[in-house]
Amino acid sequence: MTIYKEAAERLALSFGAEAARYDRTRPAYPQELIDRLVAASPGPRVVEVGCGTGVLSRQLRAAGMDVLGVEHDERMAGFARGTGVTVEVSKFEAWDPAGREFDAVVAGQSWHWVDQEAGPAHAAQVLRPGGVFVALWHVFGTPEPIADAFVAAYEKVAPQLPHRIGHSYDEASESYRSGCVRTAEAFAATGAFSHAEQWQADWERTFTTAGYLDLMRTMSPMALLSTEQGTELLDDVGGAIDAIGGELTMRYSTLAVAITRT
Repeated sequence: MTIYKEAAERLALSFGAEAARYDRTRPAYPQELIDRLVAASPGPRVVEVGCGTGVLSRQLRAAGMDVLGVEHDERMAGFARGTGVTVEVSKFEAWDPAGREFDAVVAGQSWHWVDQEAGPAHAAQVLRPGGVFVALWHVFGTPEPIADAFVAAYEKVAPQLPHRIGHSYDEASESYRSGCVRTAEAFAATGAFSHAEQWQADWERTFTTAGYLDLMRTMSPMALLSTEQGTELLDDVGGAIDAIGGELTMRYSTLAVAITRT
């Protein structure tokens, strides 16, 4: 378990080295879910867990919310501040709200980095009664034949790697839906939350070869590769996209779990 936590920590901190690329390539959140989150919150005071470069925070600010980001990577926090987001540097579990109370705690693509026992308990401490916790994740699948090229490339350059980017949409959807259920159960187990809901918005995004390789460079499995392995992987995947015309359309769903502080 210690080895796993150390590896997870290295991965979590790897994103800061690519902060500008991360902000440029990572997709925003569907407006219908932003609207639903705003409607679910009993007030405007929001803390975003692991705000990263501020992608979700900026969307919430544009919707009229008063957002505070909590981010433990100084480089990501610095980038977010440069875009106008107020950020305090800390892991969420260790963050001191200094007596402040919030209407919503949100986590965009970040809750899986939080301790699954300490996180819900800390969210309960900082949320007002009637406040809402919402965690969101982007789910996507790689279309064939690119998915086959992904698998072949990973098997060639890093057969020991436990994660694959080239998964199918159905596999990813099943995994993330199960994750939403587990998250709701963990919050309910504190005795401080009830009325869990799952939300979903479906959409698509089209990438050029260069655009998708840019996105790939921000994905956590890449941090497990050497420079040489990463270059070879990107070359193989880029060649597969070029072979189908230099463009691919990805199917996305954004899933969310929302649960209310009793």
